[in-house]
Amino acid sequence: MARRFIFADEAGDFNFAKGSNISRYFIVCTVTMNSCDVGRDILALRRELVWKKHPVKDFFHAAEDKQVIRDAVFEALKTHQFGIQATVMEKSKAMPRVRPTKHRFYQYGWLYHFRHSLAPFLGDDHEYLITAASVGTRKGQAVFTNAVNDVVQQHLKRENWRTDFWPCSNDPCLQVADYCTWAIQRKWERGDEKSYALIKDRITYEFDLWGHGSTHYY
Repeated sequence: MARRFIFADEAGDFNFAKGSNISRYFIVCTVTMNSCDVGRDILALRRELVWKKHPVKDFFHAAEDKQVIRDAVFEALKTHQFGIQATVMEKSKAMPRVRPTKHRFYQYGWLYHFRHSLAPFLGDDHEYLITAASVGTRKGQAVFTNAVNDVVQQHLKRENWRTDFWPCSNDPCLQVADYCTWAIQRKWERGDEKSYALIKDRITYEFDLWGHGSTHYY
């Protein structure tokens, strides 16, 4: 049975207030692929950049990398086929009952994302490995796992899937997800679409969850 891969990441914080250094949006994002060849090439790119004496960190992280590094990574991504899905949540429009705790809000975002964005990718004729960037705490990972379990079970008749958690540094495909999530976040938070334009043709789902609403709760 062929295997498909889903790499998950998010952007934004859980501060429900207005202020400097507080995100306006919380964005959940997945990158879906039938092959992890892009990860192999990302590792090869890092070695090449080291050889050229570029300012490479321990691993690719879009928010911290220099622009010359970002340019090289996005150029490498252009040579591979994968899909990108994003659910965008404007935090001020989240009703209080949706965010009694950060874990509840986190679960809500991922439940909605998996239910509506990944259905076309899922089927009983494949196996699925769902890998998420570590969220820092066991409770956070348990919330994510439960959200995935609840949704995937609705679309798959048997247990032909697994979930896994890694630091972004441990899996180059998670670094791909990080770059895609960052590009989408830049568009929504800052109106900067330079990097977004480089991945736009790979986006199969991008939805402003509360875009129809006009009520802000803070």
